[in-house]
Amino acid sequence: MDTFLFTSESVNEGHPDKLCDQISDAVLDACLQQDPDSKVACETCSKTNMVMVFGEITTKAKVDYEKIVRDTCRTIGFVSDDVGLDADKCKVLVQIEQQSPDIAQGVHGHLTKRPEEIGAGDQGHMFGYATDETPELMPLSHVLATKLGARLTEVRKNGTCAWLRPDGKTQVTVEYYNDKGAMVPIRVHTVLISTQHDETVTNDQIAADLKKHVIRPIIPAKYLDQRTIFHLNPSGRFVIGGPHGDAGLTGRKIIIDTYGGWGAHGGGAFSGKDPTKVDRSGAYIVRQAAKSIVASGLARRCIVQVSYAIGVPEPLSVFVDSYGTGKIPDKEILKIVKESFDFRPGMIAIHLDLKRGGNGRFLKTAAYGHFGRDDSDFTWEVVKPLKWKKARN
Repeated sequence: MDTFLFTSESVNEGHPDKLCDQISDAVLDACLQQDPDSKVACETCSKTNMVMVFGEITTKAKVDYEKIVRDTCRTIGFVSDDVGLDADKCKVLVQIEQQSPDIAQGVHGHLTKRPEEIGAGDQGHMFGYATDETPELMPLSHVLATKLGARLTEVRKNGTCAWLRPDGKTQVTVEYYNDKGAMVPIRVHTVLISTQHDETVTNDQIAADLKKHVIRPIIPAKYLDQRTIFHLNPSGRFVIGGPHGDAGLTGRKIIIDTYGGWGAHGGGAFSGKDPTKVDRSGAYIVRQAAKSIVASGLARRCIVQVSYAIGVPEPLSVFVDSYGTGKIPDKEILKIVKESFDFRPGMIAIHLDLKRGGNGRFLKTAAYGHFGRDDSDFTWEVVKPLKWKKARN
């Protein structure tokens, strides 16, 4: 059997880039909760003892940006300089301006346009991907790397591994077999975890605890064998972390946010953007389309692309590739997709309920992936049945 290795990585909620993603989406939640028509493009950056939020926001909401920053940092676990940032003492800078009137006029006409007339907030192309190799219809390498990162946070916060600190990274290499275009995972080849820790814990305890409390509960035993390689804090020391150890910026973990390197990515970040920004809403609708294709049995693996021009409601193009696993030709799958999904930004916002913020809805997306999540707020993960068999029998 001809096999190959593929690797995906993830980062914890305490990684400085993910901290920034979460703050940007917490701002989005606050704006949408009070004003569903808010136009938000919020960026965040962070370094030692400093967090800055900046961008363009037009909203009727009354938002305390500094409070959102401090609350988000505190919830993650940044409560002292020792762990990389002190939520109560750090500098918080706010540089928010209103959305450009040029963009506003072309996209939504100052809220006078009907939903079907709302144009894309920018040009660009977005990709959705799905594969039958896991119940989530996501790549196994990405699912495992993501779940390992989430588990690190869980055992830190519940006290199982009290020596853990917020920052950390995971990486999983899976050995695959290509079954006529479908990806079949065979085994986990390598597990890499680099996690921030306090100064008292030994490397031996780190390795033992990570295997017992993080790796074994997450990676199914059938994928681990005597040949599986473990690199657990291979640098030997990771005490300094968070914004103290590295600068953070919204939108620098877009592969971690999506499919772990599988499929493709158009390059646009998600966090801090309202649904007129097709970087986010377009990526969500094509994920739903790709997932629905696989779930409906049309293909075992597929990718869907959509592209837009700023101010134009209708997409410029829609593309489907089933990697040779389609039960019918790709052009027929594309026809079904076009008949089943409305790719206009205003209609995406309605069908996926993307103007509803608050209660941490979008904040949840900003750590541990936007796709493959079992959560009712992730409306784009709901499979839309495609009636292809009945229609062609």
